[in-house]
Amino acid sequence: MVRRCFSFGSGWFRARISDPLLQILRKGTEPKKLAFSASLGITLGVFPICGVTLFFCGIALALFRSQCHAATMMLANFIATPIELSLMIPFLRFGEFITGGPKFPLTSDAFKKLLTGQASREILYSIYHALLGWVVAAPMLFGALYIALIPCFTILTRRLTTTVPSTPKKPSSSPRKSVTSPSASEVKLKNRDV
Repeated sequence: MVRRCFSFGSGWFRARISDPLLQILRKGTEPKKLAFSASLGITLGVFPICGVTLFFCGIALALFRSQCHAATMMLANFIATPIELSLMIPFLRFGEFITGGPKFPLTSDAFKKLLTGQASREILYSIYHALLGWVVAAPMLFGALYIALIPCFTILTRRLTTTVPSTPKKPSSSPRKSVTSPSASEVKLKNRDV
């Protein structure tokens, strides 16, 4: 049972994340463009209000048409969804720290007030604080991701787009024909074709 669940999870990961990423990398897109798109997708993907990140990515694609790779940005946005949920409270607390405002209580009583509609002003302030925390942190997050992802995408694109170079034939200095044995890469290519 455990093995079946693990294989289902790995199949899901392969179909939704790994295979699309490999297809993007094999197409030979520039590493800086991929890093910019992935950084922007993750930065917009951790926006503290659920459900609007896809809309923001669409706006960013319209603004940065030639500088963004749409598939990379959307994949990074998809990958950032669990991170978005885990960063809501840190963005809220960071925004409260910036403004010096009161802390929004994260207790069961606050949840009851939320459900009964008694905490509407407090909720608006908490949303404001979370948005402020994201606005201040987003440029630093984008810059750090961009700097970290450029070498990663450079290495990945080199590994996945390189082809086996053919060995040039050396001209013989003597008039008679010399018999040369095929190189190892030529033998491997011939074996694959069969």
